[in-house]
Amino acid sequence: MEIRPLREADDRKTFHSGEPDLDRFLIKYAGQNQFRHHIGTTYVAAEDNRILGYATVAAGHVEADDLPSGLLRKLPRYPLPVLRLARLAVHSTARNRGLGKELLRHVFLLAQTMSEEYGCVGVVVDAKPDAVDFYTRFGFSPLELVEGQKQSRPEPMPMFLPLGLIEDALEPHVE
Repeated sequence: MEIRPLREADDRKTFHSGEPDLDRFLIKYAGQNQFRHHIGTTYVAAEDNRILGYATVAAGHVEADDLPSGLLRKLPRYPLPVLRLARLAVHSTARNRGLGKELLRHVFLLAQTMSEEYGCVGVVVDAKPDAVDFYTRFGFSPLELVEGQKQSRPEPMPMFLPLGLIEDALEPHVE
């Protein structure tokens, strides 16, 4: 298995994660966003030309005041560059193989490269409610909730992992 950027020729139509929104994004929009609009890059975990999972990333920023209070004293008070993990999904037949963790590790390596070449203070993900525990295991912590969210239909929770904790998150002991 290899993790690499999405190619235009990749067969995305057979991808099925069990999450219709994530499947639809890969099938219909990932290529447009990457090859035509240049607003994000999708990395695929591929084996024998079959996509087993994917992670889509884009450059972004976070307001310093939205970060956990322990980081505020160390950072300037203007928008700070981050790598935004827009989507992460694993094919339903490839679950329980550690593929989500491997894709996330790849995102962490991208964030480290971004920090060295352009500037990046960490990774931000909008975690769906059922994925919060997954991201918490890697050290992500919640950002301030956006006003106006409805509890009857929980919105994704913005979560942040500072660059200084990425090296710890890359350690093999993380489950």
